[in-house]
Amino acid sequence: MTQDPLVVFTPSGKRGRVPAGTPVLDAARRLGVDLDSVCGGRGICSKCQVAPAYGTFSKHGVTAAPDALSEWNAVEARYDAKRGLKPGRRLGCQARVMGDVVIDVPPESQVHRQVVRKSATLRAIEMDPATRLHLIEVAEPDMHEPAGDLQRVAAALAAQWDIPEITCDVSLLAKLQPALRKGGWQATVAVHSPHSGATPRLLEIWPGLHEGGLYGLAVDLGSTTVAAHLTDLDTGEVKASSGIMNPQIRFGEDLMSRVSYAMMNPGGAAEMTATVREAIDTLATAIAGEAGIDPALIVETVFVCNPVMHHLLLGVDPVELGQAPFALATSDSLELEARDLGLGAINPRARAYVLPCIAGHVGADAAAVALSEEPWRAEELTLIVDVGTNAEILLGDTSRVLACSSPTGPAFEGAQIAAGQRAAPGAIEAVRIDPETKEPRVRVIGCDLWSDEPGFAEAVGPGGVTGICGSGIIEAVAELRMAGLMDESGLIGSAAQTGSPRCVSDGRTQAYVLHDASAEGGPRIMVTQGDIRAIQLAKSALYAGARLLMDQRGVDRVDRVVLAGAFGAHISPRHAMVLGMIPDVPLDKVTSAGNAAGTGARIALLNRAARAEIERRVREIVKVETAIEPRFQEHFVAANAIPHAVDPFPELAAVAPLPRVAFNTGGGGAEGGRRRRRRA
Repeated sequence: MTQDPLVVFTPSGKRGRVPAGTPVLDAARRLGVDLDSVCGGRGICSKCQVAPAYGTFSKHGVTAAPDALSEWNAVEARYDAKRGLKPGRRLGCQARVMGDVVIDVPPESQVHRQVVRKSATLRAIEMDPATRLHLIEVAEPDMHEPAGDLQRVAAALAAQWDIPEITCDVSLLAKLQPALRKGGWQATVAVHSPHSGATPRLLEIWPGLHEGGLYGLAVDLGSTTVAAHLTDLDTGEVKASSGIMNPQIRFGEDLMSRVSYAMMNPGGAAEMTATVREAIDTLATAIAGEAGIDPALIVETVFVCNPVMHHLLLGVDPVELGQAPFALATSDSLELEARDLGLGAINPRARAYVLPCIAGHVGADAAAVALSEEPWRAEELTLIVDVGTNAEILLGDTSRVLACSSPTGPAFEGAQIAAGQRAAPGAIEAVRIDPETKEPRVRVIGCDLWSDEPGFAEAVGPGGVTGICGSGIIEAVAELRMAGLMDESGLIGSAAQTGSPRCVSDGRTQAYVLHDASAEGGPRIMVTQGDIRAIQLAKSALYAGARLLMDQRGVDRVDRVVLAGAFGAHISPRHAMVLGMIPDVPLDKVTSAGNAAGTGARIALLNRAARAEIERRVREIVKVETAIEPRFQEHFVAANAIPHAVDPFPELAAVAPLPRVAFNTGGGGAEGGRRRRRRA
């Protein structure tokens, strides 16, 4: 019997089989995927646009043939002729599922838009940008001294600004003469002076005094999100911050899935490169529009990214990063033209700086976190954790700094969770469970009220509670443990064992009902045993990475923990410690650094000396490769318990004593209850 086609939607990760011939829009609705439409499927509104992906996707277990969707039809052709469709896009109401396929729902087609929570963190940065504005008075042409206009601009910069030599892109020559004459031989020029001491470069010229400002983009290119900060190169002020989902998610949510896609699909790496470059261009245009500036005034970009994203940004096949010895094409910083990266939305002569990578699995994003947090200046032994689909971990003090990365996967961001979703309005982001009544209350993104407060339903709006995001599932699992509804091994007890009717049978395991709006036609949101397992795997990888660094330092405790990234800003230290994500320290020694990678990118954008420092410091950082460390697996297994199987957590016990319960699948939830063996 032939199976129905399998459809996998990204970035939600929701999947299921639908009968052949089902419109993509109908498949999305059937599987609970957030795909917009307001025209009733007539191909008029274009809100249901999707981007199908073809090839072999080992992460999803799908091979999508080019004919996985029905052929382009007359409605799509008419819409494309009148209003235009981006290359590769289809209308979800018209395209029909004919075979196994992976379908990406772009941000503009989502009803509940993703909230990319990577705002700029306030930081005083010493201003010394590589690109500056200079007002110059240029000598007029003289038949007796036949120097070109460019040479006289160079002479003016040498005499008036002590810039002895410049170079110039040929594309600027066409603007040079009209600008000088229009300005009456007075002009403002943008000069880029590399920290390496290379010859300064003339990037732009304006007649007379230019007062429109000069801007740079600090870009944090992550596996899941791409965030950018539009920054004034004169004042350091962040004019706008914005982010979008990384469209590469459709090729795989984690890095190794993308490496696998490149390995198994000819041209796959180039496809992923083109996709992310287009996304950066789109983001640059959007953020300039938000700030109300001309994108041509963006003359410099700084990029921080993990090694796989680093290679894909540069157009380098990441296949070598998928196997030992995890060799980088280059680990040094790069200074190049932005157009070499395919960026066409900003100034055509803009410069790009890419921070150095620390090791094959510890990238420029970790270097940016280090630049922001400066662990080499810490008197206390400090653990810095930047959690994403891949976690970057730094441990250090004034004596030395160590670094590693750990493959946490996308569970912390709401993926691989039964009711999981990306951070968007309506998603549960915080959870509290009363240890006496076992009843929950939740808070959702976009609403400041808790669910047990008057006016919650009205404040949330007609969309209601839609799912649970990363911070929500982390808090939910920790709260289940604190309320005695889940034991140390991660097992949820039955209603009889826990005394709570919210613990319900879910196949052969138990689940906890967090929110139930099924009576009103809404979702029934549960924390399942599979959800807990996904969180256990993610947190175990994170803790094991931290323990490896502690082993290298010969310590069992750290003095301070810094949580970086969106994760660090949106979860309480108490919940992180109950879960066993971080080592035991006093809770007042756990702090948030905000978007440290983005801050490091802004520091590098605004200060040339910082670029030189991080290039030097990266060579001094001790790299630990988790993939080949024999003790990683030992630490990983021990960290599966919540909070931990063997490591003591005395600081946690003092502020949040955990109930001693033990559940088993056969009933009898008393402490120390034995699990029944299945008969063969």
